[in-house]
Amino acid sequence: MNVFFDNCTAPVLASTLNGFISHYGHSAIHICNMTALPKGRSSTDLEWIEHLRSDPKPWMFISADARVLRNPAERAALRSAGLHGFITAKGFQKMPMEQRAAVILRRWPDMLKITDILSAPTMHEIPVTSPKLKSLPL
Repeated sequence: MNVFFDNCTAPVLASTLNGFISHYGHSAIHICNMTALPKGRSSTDLEWIEHLRSDPKPWMFISADARVLRNPAERAALRSAGLHGFITAKGFQKMPMEQRAAVILRRWPDMLKITDILSAPTMHEIPVTSPKLKSLPL
């Protein structure tokens, strides 16, 4: 599984997760390091969604921007792209960076399980304290 982190997340979260999951054959990358995107970090949500859709490798994405679910064009693109998406909960941004990374690492087995048992597209919230990922409407 490949994990994409958008502009609403810190690059250190992608590199931290990548360091952990690369031993299992997975990878994580932040948009700022995604050289395949023509506009790089300046790519719009629709552009990176299309890029992930067109890639033959399986992708999930992590974002801190729940607005992607309220924008009709982005929502339609996510549905047609067949991605598994994970949005961090509101309180996530107020946490120190090492705690954010710890939450993502702690939730990784659950995130991977969701991608294995549910057909894409799916959307879930990564909670700060709750023991379960919360399903979001897509």
